[in-house]
Amino acid sequence: MKNIITIGREYGSGGRTIGKKVAELLGYDYYDRELIDEAAKESGLSAEFIEKTEQSLTGSFLYNLAMGNSYSYGMLSPTGSNVLPLTMQVFLAQQQAVLKFAEKPCVIVGRCADYILRDRDDVLKIFVYSTEEKRIERAVKEYGLDTKKAREQITRSDKGRARHYSTFTDWDWADRSHYDLMLNSGVIGIDAAAEFIATIAKK
Repeated sequence: MKNIITIGREYGSGGRTIGKKVAELLGYDYYDRELIDEAAKESGLSAEFIEKTEQSLTGSFLYNLAMGNSYSYGMLSPTGSNVLPLTMQVFLAQQQAVLKFAEKPCVIVGRCADYILRDRDDVLKIFVYSTEEKRIERAVKEYGLDTKKAREQITRSDKGRARHYSTFTDWDWADRSHYDLMLNSGVIGIDAAAEFIATIAKK
């Protein structure tokens, strides 16, 4: 039995919806937005700031992070010698939220949870993807975007998630070797994907 299920997902693939359905099928807690709220309490930063910051890494931030430069005040580095950049503070706060919520059976969407919990044997790590056509269709239906904006948002969001993931984990976001299961929701459908994941978790 897998007590924790982490779900990484492409934008528009339905990963969030699948996660909710899996949680309902298993009777697990479900965490997505709640991680932002918990990280806000942990760090003292606002939930709005964290939401805007978590996937907004820029070239200048990556350069400063690589060079060890800091440009914010607040949380000290583990050595206590300098102050961490705000974006790093956000990641560390979300990491603590993931660890806290993972004390009980739950489904966690995004936030590098698969990496944070990588050493646990009771975690089932899922990645949900889909065809571009299905992703655009979902973005238009669920988020009210036109086709052009949906395609642009898919590209922008996926790049942001991949950049965020690789920066804080040193892993490739879509590398299949880091997941137990990768599902094409555009082929098997949302409900079938959720039922399959729940079945695997039980076994």
